[in-house]
Amino acid sequence: MVQLTPLPERGVIAIEGDDRVAFLQGLVSNDIEAVRPGHAVWAAFLTAQGKWLADFFVFAHADALLLDCEAEQVPILVQRLSRYRLRMRVTLRPEPELHVHVAWAGDPGVGGIVAPDPRLPGLGWRILAAEPLPATATPEDWDRHRLAAGVPDGSKDMESDRSVLLEAGFDELAGVSWSKGCYMGQELTARTKYRGLVKRRLVPVTVEGPLPPAGTPVLRDGVEVGSMRSGRDGIGLASLRLDAIGATLHCGDATLMPSVPAWMRLPATTS
Repeated sequence: MVQLTPLPERGVIAIEGDDRVAFLQGLVSNDIEAVRPGHAVWAAFLTAQGKWLADFFVFAHADALLLDCEAEQVPILVQRLSRYRLRMRVTLRPEPELHVHVAWAGDPGVGGIVAPDPRLPGLGWRILAAEPLPATATPEDWDRHRLAAGVPDGSKDMESDRSVLLEAGFDELAGVSWSKGCYMGQELTARTKYRGLVKRRLVPVTVEGPLPPAGTPVLRDGVEVGSMRSGRDGIGLASLRLDAIGATLHCGDATLMPSVPAWMRLPATTS
């Protein structure tokens, strides 16, 4: 059965105006020119130093780009992105009348603004609808599904002004374009990739024991090698040094056993 749930912690921003594509193209990590009806892209907005501030899915609908983002970040993103409008013909506004949903385990076959989740084939579908759709699952079910796949979820797994995209899998998960022009934070992102500067990764972990809160240090033989991020029901994500990914680790009162998903590319020396 197809699983479908609303995501009440998500919101929508509408970007309108003749220059909307060029405007967003110069600010985010992915190629906005690739966005079209039925094909969304996942992109990040970075600091000038290349550190994560927010990520979102970008849809094309009628004469607007629609950003599916964390609801708490809607006012902050509208404010920060608006600083770069300059003379461009573009307007930004919250779009509270659109409701964000996600579906997986099959084509949802629903109306609205629908596109496959661009991060992994078969991961699911993103849906923006004018009315809440009938649910067959819960947001917690979706959380377990994406954790099992090793896919990050915004501020649950990344830290504002600290996290680096390639540590969180944005390269393999189609969140970065390496062929588009300049954007905010591009220099560090490119240097991290081409100089092999990634020293840690966000990886799935099996949790034996009480789930540690996000931010709890992860230890190997008493030495800190990373930190716990989001988790639920015995699975989670942890940001770990590369040399710790093959080890049994401890976090709070729990034991963590990392695993590397098939989509993730690590240096050949890392198991």
